[in-house]
Amino acid sequence: MTNSRDYWQGFRDGTPFILLILPFGAVFGIVATESGLNILETMGFSVLVIAGAAQFVALQMMLDNAPVLIVLAASLAVNLRMAMYSASLAPHLGAMSWWRRGIVAYFMVDQSYAASVLKYEQQPHMSHGQKFAYYMGVVTPICPVWYMATWAGAALGTAVPSGLPIDFVVPITFLALIVPMLRTLAHVVAALVSIIGVLVFSFMPFNLGLLVAAVLAMMAGAETERRMTRARQGQA
Repeated sequence: MTNSRDYWQGFRDGTPFILLILPFGAVFGIVATESGLNILETMGFSVLVIAGAAQFVALQMMLDNAPVLIVLAASLAVNLRMAMYSASLAPHLGAMSWWRRGIVAYFMVDQSYAASVLKYEQQPHMSHGQKFAYYMGVVTPICPVWYMATWAGAALGTAVPSGLPIDFVVPITFLALIVPMLRTLAHVVAALVSIIGVLVFSFMPFNLGLLVAAVLAMMAGAETERRMTRARQGQA
């Protein structure tokens, strides 16, 4: 019963994200089909990769005829945040069975991480079963909607007027997720360095500036955190 309550609490917390996931997934479906992918290939992207930002990056680089290794490297760079998400959730979910960890890993997206880590920090007394139930509740209204929105965009993309500015949803989605997560100086520094890096290295071919900016941002954030930790230890 307790796990059921946590599941439905997660479901309620994840439901508002539908307002962002629906247009985001539809935009990808439209862009993918307009780029020459068929519906099966487009759905393969969303079901197997299930990472909107990386999907857009990979699609754009494929259109630019970038080498396969460059496409993979750029997509991995964009998704490096998932490794940080995993490290952040490990103290809460790392002791679960391997199959549960596999499910968590597959469904790990920005929204499921943001909602879950906030819940776990607010209620550290939750059991592993409760945490897993809450996590699954969050992803229930998110991931299936992402699949359906992608399919709808791919199937109905030709009916959308070419001049309709629907791509504004993509940056708004990430702004809505990132801003509340800028809770420390290290987070702010990493975000600023990534923005500056993308602008400075925008001249690089195949969007390689994304790789450089991502590495610089992680280095800057890690160094800021190291100095902050040293300063706190010195004060103690």
